[in-house]
Amino acid sequence: MFKFVPLLGRIQSNSPTKKMKMKIKLRVLMGCIALISVTLHSCKKELPIVITDNSYRIPDTYTAFENVSYTGQTQRLNQLLEIKNYLKTVNVSGNTLNIEKVVAMFTNDSEKAGWAGLYEDSKQIKNKTFEPLQSDFESLLKSIANSSNSSQAHIKGISGVVSSNDNSKQYLLNANGVDEAQVFEKGLMGAFIAYQINEVYTGDTKINADNEEVIPGKGTAMEHHWDEAFGYLGVPLDFPTNTDNLIFWGSYANKRNQLLACNHELMEAFIAGRAAITNKNMVNRDAAIINVRLAIEKLAAANAIHYINETLGNMNDVCIKGHALAEAYGFAYALKFNSYKTINSSDLSEILFNLGASESLLELDFYSIDAKGLNDAKIKLSSIYGLDDIKDQL
Repeated sequence: MFKFVPLLGRIQSNSPTKKMKMKIKLRVLMGCIALISVTLHSCKKELPIVITDNSYRIPDTYTAFENVSYTGQTQRLNQLLEIKNYLKTVNVSGNTLNIEKVVAMFTNDSEKAGWAGLYEDSKQIKNKTFEPLQSDFESLLKSIANSSNSSQAHIKGISGVVSSNDNSKQYLLNANGVDEAQVFEKGLMGAFIAYQINEVYTGDTKINADNEEVIPGKGTAMEHHWDEAFGYLGVPLDFPTNTDNLIFWGSYANKRNQLLACNHELMEAFIAGRAAITNKNMVNRDAAIINVRLAIEKLAAANAIHYINETLGNMNDVCIKGHALAEAYGFAYALKFNSYKTINSSDLSEILFNLGASESLLELDFYSIDAKGLNDAKIKLSSIYGLDDIKDQL
């Protein structure tokens, strides 16, 4: 049986609502009080709270649950995958993006998008992205398309494709040395995918939906919303036993799994939450919500450190630096989209400035970034997320 171990981080100012935050704290507190004689843990923030429940069985795999459906999430992740693959085509000199096509893909204007897959008209990425940033991501796409029209190789101040020092890689960089395609993808892993998991589907409104009426194929409304949150993880139902066709968070979890053991951690949290909902245990459900959010947060931090390391090893290679640093920045940026995040806003702001000289995706300048700032960001991230022992191996 799984144990729920929520690590109580600082509550930030973003959604979910104060009501949801209070419910989470109250329910975890109640669970701790009820079990204190058994677990011998206090409810201090710095200690884990271990909640166990022997009244129902928690399965080892998500395949054990009935009425699981998240087709909309699968469609949107596949749309993002198609955009990602289209953006990669500009890393070959002479290839250009059709600006109307790429914007149409973001908004699912199917007539102009020219999708390879089949998607319902109602499914799109833009309207599921954190609303204040929707225009920024659309502007990023337009900027990539404009850069792809450059007939020159990239140098400082001029957009274009540039080769790595050993000629093994080529990437399209903007005038400031930024691989904006990577900023777009990794930025949306935060502002779209993590946001939907953390703040929408495990947020107050959707997670407190009806949990009585069972709809064949979908379960209760609460079960369905939890399944939709899981659907955004980008893994099969029998993950981590099955690691085929992983995308986005699922793929990057598997890449870091050897050091983090994050595959099991993520699935443990999602399975525990679904089992709690099915068995109408809201204390354990809310503990699982915290565990899901903190597992994704730690994964984002670990990936940011990984790409900081790659950048530090390639400071004299404009091509590799522009690509790896874009990934590092994007993963750090993803930390924004969790109202229960461990990192505070001032530390995150400092890290983003050390990685990109700005908190705006549209104003990054990698030519102003130095090794000291990168190391400062790495040290702060590893300290906050307890990764000091592995930070140089990530």
